[in-house]
Amino acid sequence: MVNYKEEIAKIIAGQVSELSEEDALELVEIPQDPAMGDYAFPCFRLAKLLRKAPQSIAADIAQAIADRPLFEKVEQVNAYVNMFLSKEMYTRSTLEEAMDGENFGKTNVGDGKLVIVEYSSPNIAKPFHIGHIRSTVIGNSINLIYRALGYKVRRLNHVGDYGTQFGKMIVAYRHWGNEQDVKDNPITTLLGYYTKFHVEAEKHPELDDEARKAFADLEKGQEEEVKLWQWFREESMKEFNRVYKMLDIEFDEVDGESFYSDKMQRFIDELKEKGLLEESRGAQIVDLEAYGMPPALITKSDGSTLYCTRDIATAVYRKETYDFYKNIYVVASQQNLYFQQWMKVVELLGYDWVKDCIHVPFGMVSLEDGTMSTRAGRVVFLEDVLNKAVEKTREIIAEKNPDADESFVDDVAHQVGIGAVIFQELSNNKIKDYVFKWDKVLNFDGETGPYVQYTHARCASVLRKAGEETAAKARNLDEVDFSYLNSDSAYALTRLLYALPQTVVEAGEKFEPSIITRHIVNIAQAYNRFYHDEHILSENEEERVAKVALTIAAKNGIRNGLALLGMKAPERM
Repeated sequence: MVNYKEEIAKIIAGQVSELSEEDALELVEIPQDPAMGDYAFPCFRLAKLLRKAPQSIAADIAQAIADRPLFEKVEQVNAYVNMFLSKEMYTRSTLEEAMDGENFGKTNVGDGKLVIVEYSSPNIAKPFHIGHIRSTVIGNSINLIYRALGYKVRRLNHVGDYGTQFGKMIVAYRHWGNEQDVKDNPITTLLGYYTKFHVEAEKHPELDDEARKAFADLEKGQEEEVKLWQWFREESMKEFNRVYKMLDIEFDEVDGESFYSDKMQRFIDELKEKGLLEESRGAQIVDLEAYGMPPALITKSDGSTLYCTRDIATAVYRKETYDFYKNIYVVASQQNLYFQQWMKVVELLGYDWVKDCIHVPFGMVSLEDGTMSTRAGRVVFLEDVLNKAVEKTREIIAEKNPDADESFVDDVAHQVGIGAVIFQELSNNKIKDYVFKWDKVLNFDGETGPYVQYTHARCASVLRKAGEETAAKARNLDEVDFSYLNSDSAYALTRLLYALPQTVVEAGEKFEPSIITRHIVNIAQAYNRFYHDEHILSENEEERVAKVALTIAAKNGIRNGLALLGMKAPERM
């Protein structure tokens, strides 16, 4: 796609010999108000360089470049050069890109470099609740965005399957467990045991000592503890995989903290050799006071390891195994300090590549009556949220399409219901905390996933009504008369389609899927304005072909944008 900012920078630098192309490019702006041009060039910084008033400089530049074929109009407004591109040229170049349905929005800035994205990462033997959706869908979208940018992505699910909580679960099962109950309803049953453990431990503190011993035995490979732990893990993964299937999310690798249990001693030894390890109340720590952080705990007083030890081993293993370009962790903002601590320890060990380990934080989810807590059993199961969203969607579709085939209703209900939940999660900046409310999640009105999906279906409907012959002509841009796409609504839509590839780049640079979410809402709104303002299926064949071409481009942009969020784009709704 033509980079108009670069083209304009070259033209302006050619007129102002004291200005480099790089400096000119830095100054070129896109005005908020389209009435001020497609691009603008402020001349304030040139006043000192050229010893002239910025208004006078702007007037000189505007006059010098006005006759360039790139521009329809150039005007000086105060100290700005406002440039209006040739609409027909701009529209044609944009549609040339947008007609490549499979690749529109993609670039190759990654050049095949390997990026690891770790996301979802629930704890086994605990419910897959609504709080887990944030890491799961944000991480999946970052994976999809980086693939679209030309990176090779390895998707990792680093499940929490180690630590003292599993000692608690083992003790709880021994005291109150029933094998058949776990088999019949694993996660709910295990959650009940876990909740009961914390209630009973308040009255009987010796249970905590029992749990610590059980985990220490697990680390030592004691047969009974390992057998129970493996069973809890298998049953948990069955539950998790059912939810991943609903979300259409896959991983290249599912490992757990336990995978690194035999890889940690190396780093404990390295810390000792470098004089970084200190004893504190029987525990082993790395003092980080010089870096403004609390100490990093490496081993507990009983010799068992902690999250920090395992994450150090995990990072080094990934670098040595995959030689990653970036190693991205999609983990809640509550862990900001923790990530700073273990990354600093890795740096102190001499692994300078730790700068390529990136923590992508996100805000927390709470319930209307307070924070979720698996200890207290106060959670909303993610599977319940997804099923309710699908069921509500099924009711709406069945009501609007009473004669529709049942399989069609089920298919669209799944795409739209699941999509509504995903879109709601990705529609706001990821760092914001939010309160989970059923009525908000299941509200399909306004700037929502169903609205964008419906706009895609509207585009598909227009193409069906236009017929394949018209659509074929529209895809061959030599058959298109772009003068029919000069209206304000058509041009506003074209501008948004042109911006899609750069929007994907920006979303990748900022690890922020909501940038794409907002952009495809804007494309959907712009197409709907175009749809209402214009008679697309005109009796005039040339006009019809041109407007169908823009419809194809809008459909491709919306579909590919939804795909980057992990959503489907229904052809009918």
